[in-house]
Amino acid sequence: MAGFRLFDLNPEQLQAVRTTEGPLLILAGAGSGKTRVITARAAFLIAEGVPPESILAVTFTNKAATEMRERLAGMAEPEQARKVTMCTFHALCVRILRQEIEVLGYKRNFSIYDEGDQLGLIRKIIGRISARDEKLDPHAAKNAISKAKNAGLRPAGPADEEKTLVGAVFAQYNAGLKTLNAVDFDDLLLLTVQLLNEHPAVRERWHRRFRYVMVDEFQDTNRLQLDLVSLIAKGGENLRPNIAVVGDDDQSIYGWRGAEVSNILEFEAHFPQPTVVKLEQNYRSTNFILGTANSLIKNNPRRREKKLWSAMEGGEKVKIIAMPDDRQEAEFIAEEINVRKTAEGLKWEDFAVLFRMNAQSRLMEENLRRLRVPYHIVGGKSFFDRREVKDVLAYAAALLNVDDDVALLRIVNTPARGISDATVEKATEWSIGTKTSVFNALRDAEFLATLRAQTAAAIGRFTAFLDDNETRMHEPLANQPAILRALIAESGYLADLQRTCKTPEEWLDRERSVEDVFASFERYEERSDKGLRGFLDEMMLRQEQEEDADEETAGVPLITLHASKGLEFPHVYLMGCEEGVLPHDRSKLEGTVDEERRLLYVGITRAKRTLSLTWCRQRMKYGTAMPGIASSFLKELDPELVEHQDVGEILSRPVTEEKAAAKFGAIFEMLGKL
Repeated sequence: MAGFRLFDLNPEQLQAVRTTEGPLLILAGAGSGKTRVITARAAFLIAEGVPPESILAVTFTNKAATEMRERLAGMAEPEQARKVTMCTFHALCVRILRQEIEVLGYKRNFSIYDEGDQLGLIRKIIGRISARDEKLDPHAAKNAISKAKNAGLRPAGPADEEKTLVGAVFAQYNAGLKTLNAVDFDDLLLLTVQLLNEHPAVRERWHRRFRYVMVDEFQDTNRLQLDLVSLIAKGGENLRPNIAVVGDDDQSIYGWRGAEVSNILEFEAHFPQPTVVKLEQNYRSTNFILGTANSLIKNNPRRREKKLWSAMEGGEKVKIIAMPDDRQEAEFIAEEINVRKTAEGLKWEDFAVLFRMNAQSRLMEENLRRLRVPYHIVGGKSFFDRREVKDVLAYAAALLNVDDDVALLRIVNTPARGISDATVEKATEWSIGTKTSVFNALRDAEFLATLRAQTAAAIGRFTAFLDDNETRMHEPLANQPAILRALIAESGYLADLQRTCKTPEEWLDRERSVEDVFASFERYEERSDKGLRGFLDEMMLRQEQEEDADEETAGVPLITLHASKGLEFPHVYLMGCEEGVLPHDRSKLEGTVDEERRLLYVGITRAKRTLSLTWCRQRMKYGTAMPGIASSFLKELDPELVEHQDVGEILSRPVTEEKAAAKFGAIFEMLGKL
């Protein structure tokens, strides 16, 4: 086979590749070459005479599946490699359902509904049962239905409809989908598991088709995904299925979206007497970084013991840097990246900044733009491109000028006020015809007379709301940041935003983004007398710079810890290592501190050469400067492998152009860089 050489593998990798019969658990530590092992194992099976069409490898993303297929094409004959099924869970389910779904009462040409299709159907259902006093947000209903389906639940019957409004919508939504011969993404898993459970002949057919099953990132599977691969691998009575799973319980960080770490921790309960192989040799990081990661993760009481190590020699200790506050934390990281890039002949892409929550990126973005350092957001939007940020700034712009049509059209029905898109379009046409603003059209008695009384009343409440707050904003000595904060609260925007969030994590990030806008305005007031107009002008300029930055394909990546999994960078800065941030202040109440520790472990193991962990003695939260305490996780790190520093005193000095060189000379002398 082209390019396939077993002697390129280390002993543990070789054992994993050659163990082809019976259950196999491959505990693959960070950077240990797990993707290489999966593809090499598929190539080895083909070399041993296994028909390639009987090999199944399942993963979570199209990107990962594509990478596996490309690697396999370099290890086996291309024609043979193409016959191996390497796909995502959802793609596998579509393949099975397209052939078998008729036994569940659907046609094979079923449609797959996306989020927009789902919301459209749910809105119609809510409209039909809206005679009840209880109100239900379509987004909230969709999220509740999705959560239930991922837990393997279906409406039990008519009794469910009498219990809650959500139950009624769930039952009618499922029935509606079937009438339309449609399924949603959650149904793909749920219906495939139902199909294989309830129809033994179908189950045996797919068991005979895929005699060798491999699952990537097994620690991220939920119960339905475990059931799916178990049914295929075991068939009817096969107690020793040829199933190999690859994963790392220490990197299980998606519990909030349904992943069950117990699937890998209790593997033997599902597949008795497995062969267990540990991949502990890391190929990317120094032993200072790996030892630090080991010392942290060993504090999780429920885990599979493993210890990462590297054959590489040398390296630097991990730095734990105390900062005065979050503004100076971002300033320090941005300026050090800027200086190190030139001083050490590096590329912007050699650096990465990691953080727990999306909202933490704002200060980093500001400082990187100030220094003209290119950057890009990985796995998320820039702070200035987030919906909630644009919404709040639109409210602010409308307060200053109700005739700002762009701002007004963004907020007129955000949150929903009973002013339909058709009404807004009609008002816009009226404003064009009368050569006035949309706001004036909405106050025009002649225009209002063309509408239903209910719609006209909703418009009246909205225009009065804006008029009252605009008057307050323009009063002498008005506390404009406080007025903007009160307006957003009174508008019902935050409550509506919370209802549309899929997870508590998303809501917290969005809420803090809104709070960061308020905090930015308050800080702007401290240094300028130009008020809300000056603040909005500054925000607009930043957005313009952001649009320019979007054209850059390179730059320093800014990444949440959740989005960093699977990535690696020579030099990593992991910010916000404080109690309440990492671990998150919700984790102790929810019993998820172990997952927070795994999250930090993932962040640490992204670093290849150097790693800096920063924490702040003070951080802005909800517009208030709150004292910060170093994360309890930092105390768990091996003291022989870390170096504590405090650069607050240096950074707190005013920086002038004349003093900049001296300042950075002092910093780099302390950091041992120069």
